[in-house]
Amino acid sequence: MNFAGAAIGTMYNALLGIWPFAAMNAVITVIDAYWMVRLSREGRPATYDLLRVDHDDPYVQHFLKIHAKGTRSHFPHFDPQAPTRATVLVLRGDETVGVVAISDTTDRTAHVSLDYVTDRFRDYTPATYVYEDSGLFERLGVEHIQVPGTADHKYLRRMGFRPHEDEWVREVRV
Repeated sequence: MNFAGAAIGTMYNALLGIWPFAAMNAVITVIDAYWMVRLSREGRPATYDLLRVDHDDPYVQHFLKIHAKGTRSHFPHFDPQAPTRATVLVLRGDETVGVVAISDTTDRTAHVSLDYVTDRFRDYTPATYVYEDSGLFERLGVEHIQVPGTADHKYLRRMGFRPHEDEWVREVRV
């Protein structure tokens, strides 16, 4: 809205010959355009990476300790000390934005015991990257992903999960 207003203001003031305001609005329009392009690029799932780590890695344990309240709210049965089949850090540049822990894989199903991202990244783009674009589950050789029923149902539906008994399940899309 700011971009549109500044662009209209630039044209209006230029037509009326009010050059100081036209110049000011033109600068605002350029700045807004720059940020819109930058934010649209950064918001794409491709800006994330996964780093596989050991479940007992000191950095992972530190991250989980700092975010213990948030992880417990949606995954109350998650045990940060329990061994996992795979633990991955979700990264954006040099910033850790989340952790996904897969407790094991049985019957070609990955059992996700933790899927947590920090508040600043709760816009579904990290999850889209993890579940659709990263290839993590394909590399694990699974066909289904299962998440405990305690996780956020709105989030799970948006990520393509469907309820199944007391769990949520989705197919791995190849």
